[in-house]
Amino acid sequence: MTLLTLSPQERESLEELTARTPHAHELRRAQALLWLDEGEGAPEVAQRLRVTRQTLYNWVRRFHGRSPHDLRARRAVGARSGRPRTGHGIIDPLILEIIERDPYELGYRSTVWTAPLLVQYLGDTHQISVSRKSVSLAMARLGRRWKRPRHDLARRSATWRQAKGGSNAAWRRGSGRSS
Repeated sequence: MTLLTLSPQERESLEELTARTPHAHELRRAQALLWLDEGEGAPEVAQRLRVTRQTLYNWVRRFHGRSPHDLRARRAVGARSGRPRTGHGIIDPLILEIIERDPYELGYRSTVWTAPLLVQYLGDTHQISVSRKSVSLAMARLGRRWKRPRHDLARRSATWRQAKGGSNAAWRRGSGRSS
């Protein structure tokens, strides 16, 4: 039993598409449909394309279900579920206009912008709810780098006791005084 039977026009269009498409997912779907039309079994086609048989069945079902559309629309990837992007491209100009200003001047208790502070600013001022990751990605798109704090400023050097008038050797042995 053949899983799929294509009309001559559909077959010709799919063959033309496999020769010209720049999109890998379209190529794989077109190849799968052509091979299934030639009578190859779903397990063999699935193994060749490294997808599950259920994926092939879904592709065939979508191809048949979109029959009134043109061939490209019948093979296209469907809409994805999930929350759409909210901050991509929207927050970039907002960050650019504020990033050079001192947050302290705007009433924030900081002198440098951080991702959480920018998230708070966008929510307070522009009523845009974005994540810290969205802000970090926007900063990367804008070519901005975060200034990282230097944590080794507070570390004491190995010879700090000598600078204070003590001996390092005596301190390392466990006594606080040099003899």
